[in-house]
Amino acid sequence: MPDQISESSVGESRVREFFLARQPILDRDQGLVAYELLFRRAAIGPADVVDDLEATAAVIEHTAALGLENVIGDVLGFVNVDEAVLMSDIVRFLPAGKVVLEILETVQVSAALVERMRDLVAAGYTFALDDVITHSEHLASLMPFVKIIKIDVTGMSAQVLNDLSTAFRASGKMLLAEKVETIEEFSACMALGFSYFQGYYFARPLILSGKKLAASQLTVVQLLSLITADADSTRIEATIKQDASIGLMLLRLVNTPGVGVANRIDSLPQALLVLGRRQLQRWLQILLYAQPGKDRAGTSPLLALATTRGKLLELMAEKLVPGQRVVADTAFTVGIMSLMDALFGQTMESMLNQIVVSEEVSEALLHRAGLLGDMLNLASYIERIDDSRELMAPVLEHLQLSPEELLALQLRAFEWSNQLSDSTR
Repeated sequence: MPDQISESSVGESRVREFFLARQPILDRDQGLVAYELLFRRAAIGPADVVDDLEATAAVIEHTAALGLENVIGDVLGFVNVDEAVLMSDIVRFLPAGKVVLEILETVQVSAALVERMRDLVAAGYTFALDDVITHSEHLASLMPFVKIIKIDVTGMSAQVLNDLSTAFRASGKMLLAEKVETIEEFSACMALGFSYFQGYYFARPLILSGKKLAASQLTVVQLLSLITADADSTRIEATIKQDASIGLMLLRLVNTPGVGVANRIDSLPQALLVLGRRQLQRWLQILLYAQPGKDRAGTSPLLALATTRGKLLELMAEKLVPGQRVVADTAFTVGIMSLMDALFGQTMESMLNQIVVSEEVSEALLHRAGLLGDMLNLASYIERIDDSRELMAPVLEHLQLSPEELLALQLRAFEWSNQLSDSTR
């Protein structure tokens, strides 16, 4: 690797030009198993992926310095690498057991590349082949070293998808469906034997007429209403005790590192005393997504997405209107509640009829209005950075946030969300 690329000063100067996004990858049980990390240039224009050696080196080096675990937690990270990066020593900045290296189907195959992949696999790295649209013969020499095949299902006919999945499964490959946007696409890929799924079908509200809240979720909603009504603490405690799973989950959340409590909290009265009403309301909003008692090895993707949104909005509010604790708390609420329609299979209007919120929160959730609406829009644009990148610049300018400041806030939100996800398993 050239000396100038390894210098941290280069990485620091180049990294300011990038946005970072992490997109969830789910398993067949719709549990979160990985994130794909996407780095895109901050400049407005075509969505040119970071593909030159120096830029990619800067991003990888900077990510390694920040601590990959702060970005992805205890799941895997999928990282795009081109031939230049693969052939350099830059890739060694990424820990083998934590990443999947994605290479494009259009990669130029050479004897040197095959040997390099052989060495990296021997060192513990896992490879995925990205953007596969055909069963190409020119990739045959790479296939012994590729574990995962990524197929973009956008616009792909059922016959082509069936042929591809059949051929790759027959050769022992695991399949990952990209850009899965509807439950119908998810179901079709499930039937074809896909192992992993990437896309936002899980966050799209599927409105189910007459669907009711589960008992534990109803308890959380009742508790939120009691707090809004400033009910007596004994009444709140008694309501929590009606559902053992809620009490257990609350104690787990209270004892996460993010709360900052020095000694372990083992009783509900102690938890309520330490938390106070403001924090209790916050944890209850999180518990809506935590699915207590559900047997799932992976984290709920909606929980991870909602908590990241909530924390990011809170941090943005602290940055934009410092010293206004109420604004930061309200921003957190907007972020957390922004996925309730997807969670409960009800319209947002219906959900807001069941949970009392301020007009400011309602306007942000229903119409993306006001400061809170702008921040929520920005958070959702980041999540879908390839489709929404050009929409980000006007919002950043309006909020007077730089890409570098946004990156710093994102990383703090990722770390906090990762801690919460661990505590709810």
